[in-house]
Amino acid sequence: MIVLAGALLGAIIGAMTAKKRKGNRADMWQYGAVYAIAFALGGLILTIAIEKLVF
Repeated sequence: MIVLAGALLGAIIGAMTAKKRKGNRADMWQYGAVYAIAFALGGLILTIAIEKLVF
């Protein structure tokens, strides 16, 4: 669940970043994809850390 939330949040933040930098639609897609991958990876690491600490 953390991974999916991170991916969604990353896509939104990436698209907003590209829009703020005056990028076109393709830039927003690319930034959104890169940020989504990065945030999902961070969420995966966080999920694994939580699983190891709790169980």
